[in-house]
Amino acid sequence: MAEPDTHPITVAIERRIDPTRTVEATSWMQSGTDLATGFAGFLGSGWVRAGEGSDLWYMLYRFRDISTLEAWEQSSQRAWWLESGHAFASEVRVERRTGIEGWFDAPFATHVEARHPAGEPTPATGPIQQPIPAAPPRWKQAITIWLGFFPTNMLASWLLGFVPGFAEWPLVLRVLLATIALTPVMTYFVLPWVTRMLRPWLHRGA
Repeated sequence: MAEPDTHPITVAIERRIDPTRTVEATSWMQSGTDLATGFAGFLGSGWVRAGEGSDLWYMLYRFRDISTLEAWEQSSQRAWWLESGHAFASEVRVERRTGIEGWFDAPFATHVEARHPAGEPTPATGPIQQPIPAAPPRWKQAITIWLGFFPTNMLASWLLGFVPGFAEWPLVLRVLLATIALTPVMTYFVLPWVTRMLRPWLHRGA
């Protein structure tokens, strides 16, 4: 199934950086952020080191949808930037937060350097560390999905009951039709709305 094309997508990247070249790496990470700000659909980005003695660095950026994200990822500017850091930076892991994870906004880095989409640091004496909510507990995610799915399924079952002869269809065909109809409704409308409504509860105590 293709990735949703109309919802924001967050990309989280884990890299190993040569600890003897942290000054160069800091400038390099910042230049990547500055380059991304010039692309349409850019919603923000940030980076952070895992710890003072760690060689793990995390970067994440967010775009309006898959098409604007791919415009950045496939650009010559990004290719040049990646090549310029090849000597001291190696990519370990990349995650796109879409589907369930995208609904709950759970990037794996716990802090980022706050920046506006235009590229300017948040007003202060320097970079500001701001917390990003961790993923809600799985039981909260399950309740949220159920709260969206139950009334949607009830309404669909009621409406399909008006289809002449539908009750006599083989079970597999009835389920197939229902899931084909409900999957895009859940993905594009119901779950985004439910998670917005429940966001304070989902992230309480996180």
